[in-house]
Amino acid sequence: MKVIFAGTPDFSVGVLEALITAGHEIKGVYCQPDRPKGRGRVLTACPVKEKALEHNLEVFQPESLKDESTQQTLASLNAEVMVVVAYGQLLPKVVLESPKYGCLNIHASLLPRWRGAAPIQRAIISGDKQTGIGIMQMSEGLDTGDILLERVCDITDDETAQSLHDKLADLGAQGIVEALDKINQQTPTVQDEAGITYAKKLTKEEAWIDWSRSAVQINQQIRAFNPYPIAQTNAKSDKFDAKVLRILSADIIDIPHTKKAGEVIELAKGICYVATGDGVLSLQQVQLAGKNVVSIKDFNNAYQLESLSS
Repeated sequence: MKVIFAGTPDFSVGVLEALITAGHEIKGVYCQPDRPKGRGRVLTACPVKEKALEHNLEVFQPESLKDESTQQTLASLNAEVMVVVAYGQLLPKVVLESPKYGCLNIHASLLPRWRGAAPIQRAIISGDKQTGIGIMQMSEGLDTGDILLERVCDITDDETAQSLHDKLADLGAQGIVEALDKINQQTPTVQDEAGITYAKKLTKEEAWIDWSRSAVQINQQIRAFNPYPIAQTNAKSDKFDAKVLRILSADIIDIPHTKKAGEVIELAKGICYVATGDGVLSLQQVQLAGKNVVSIKDFNNAYQLESLSS
């Protein structure tokens, strides 16, 4: 099938690879323009562009798809379908209707739950036990299209945003190949309006830990914000009164204590138990501002934590 592919980040790369491997003819690859990155602010290509160039595919990087000449260029590719995966731009109606089979989107949730920008993180932080991917016939609304195919996966108790991202990317790659193979045989399912929730974009402010919350809630926050923006807290130790400590992983444990939320219950070699509003967290991996990520064992060799606060 003649396909236009539109995507930008790592999540999209495996899908592009799967389409190529399945023998689809990629007529063009659309992605976001190169952006300044790093301390040197060097213009850097996105992961999808890099992968497209590896396969000698034609790459298009318009700032917007609203321009008439850009739309004419896309239409001239004569694709039968456009596959959109975390592209980063809204598609105008004329683009949605340009290919024979329209535009298909891979969304990283079981719609209509978690429409929007951050479905993976919102699923974890909300304590969902399952999520998945949906292959959606795109419409003008935000993730409102009919569903062609879904694949479900469990969210484990130690799932991070990164590990779930990788699982869903694999499911999405498999799912879009199957959906294209059966494109003339599927009956789309209309989304149930009663189940709509929105996955708003992550903010750095959300990364601050409120120790009055339960151990379960804080653990979900830590896992949801790994690898970005990383849950963080103000820390006090024997060697400093206030520094930002990022927490990359922690376990929930059940031990009796009389400490207030945010106070260290027990500190030993490889152990740092912290009281929460309900339950106890055992810190596993941490990062002091300006330092490398270390195990709690290595951290304890250098510092003796006393308390943590928002």
